[in-house]
Amino acid sequence: MDRTRRFPSRRRLLQGAVAAAVPATLLSTGHASAQERAGDYPPAEWIPASTSNYTAANRPSTYSIDYVVIHVTQETYADALAIFQNPAKQVSAHYVVRSKDGHVAQCVRDRNVAWHAGNWSYNTHSIGIEHEGWVDKPEYFTDSMYQQSAALTSAICSKYGIPKDREHIIGHSEVPGADHTDPGPYWDWSRYIRLVNFA
Repeated sequence: MDRTRRFPSRRRLLQGAVAAAVPATLLSTGHASAQERAGDYPPAEWIPASTSNYTAANRPSTYSIDYVVIHVTQETYADALAIFQNPAKQVSAHYVVRSKDGHVAQCVRDRNVAWHAGNWSYNTHSIGIEHEGWVDKPEYFTDSMYQQSAALTSAICSKYGIPKDREHIIGHSEVPGADHTDPGPYWDWSRYIRLVNFA
């Protein structure tokens, strides 16, 4: 991910002015339902990506969900979320896990295709999980991050019938055609798969 300057757009400013001037009951049409706001994984906070940064779908009906792809943000948690909310970025992941406490945000519903793997086939058939940190800074891979991410991955695998093994839980670097190195040499795969299986 790269850093960009973020200023509110004219459209966002106008939306804010409308929201302040119009009663909430008049604005309810077209807004996300309570279930949409809750997301697919109950412990996660719903922080939606821009609709310009993923493809609407009806998975697993339109595409089977066969993989979980593990990423590292190369950004802070807050910056990763901001990038996914920026419609110009054309990137997203389904979930982001914070380093310090393992807090999980969901940015794209599981049924939709997040743009995370750099390979359309893998995007359509996977769930992408970003982890706050840098591939060369293992101190970001905290116990809390591993535990909460593994619980999330375990729940996803159970829900969609994905085997809880290294053939189906893969790193971004293992996606065919990927030019990324994440999660990198400090990601403890043995520990992670063990936690996924015991979650």
